[in-house]
Amino acid sequence: MRDLKIVDFLDQLADRVPAPGGGATAALHAAQAAALLGMVARYTTGEKYTEHAETVVAVIAETDSLRARSLRLAEEDAAAFTAVTDAYRLPKGEERSAAIARALAGAAEPPARVAETAARLVELCELLLPIGNRNVVTDVAAAADAARAALTTARVNVEINLRGIKDERIREELNIRISGVDAAVARADWVTAEVREEIS
Repeated sequence: MRDLKIVDFLDQLADRVPAPGGGATAALHAAQAAALLGMVARYTTGEKYTEHAETVVAVIAETDSLRARSLRLAEEDAAAFTAVTDAYRLPKGEERSAAIARALAGAAEPPARVAETAARLVELCELLLPIGNRNVVTDVAAAADAARAALTTARVNVEINLRGIKDERIREELNIRISGVDAAVARADWVTAEVREEIS
């Protein structure tokens, strides 16, 4: 997936195939947020920003890592959802039911990790907002909005899989992992509101 042209990925997304779908899209939202923050950080270097140099270097390294992680999660999501469709094709019976439950638990994992990644990206938006180069401050808002989309899209992709997971421990763990989405969304909205106030 990472080597596809954008137009080819969108063609696949629009096609009548099980994957890629919303989960991969959530991961790509996160990847875009990370890339935007990396760009803002790279514009926040040089003599004028010496006071924040250590923070900026750390943000560049982390956003590069989160961007790569998000791309991996997009691919993992597509693979996991394919496993779900394969499980549903098995002959009816206990083995099929168990395979579906396992596949759904596996399919919930990538979007849960996307939500965690996106929450961290919102934290990095908050970190860069006051110190970033003001010429690219709107890109902090763009990153916050991309992270917000990643959060809400990832959450709904976890929730749809929860319905078929029979293991209560796994269900509880997944619910805990997405329980902070609303708070992270509110913080992303705050970042965007702050940027809009600054540029108005």
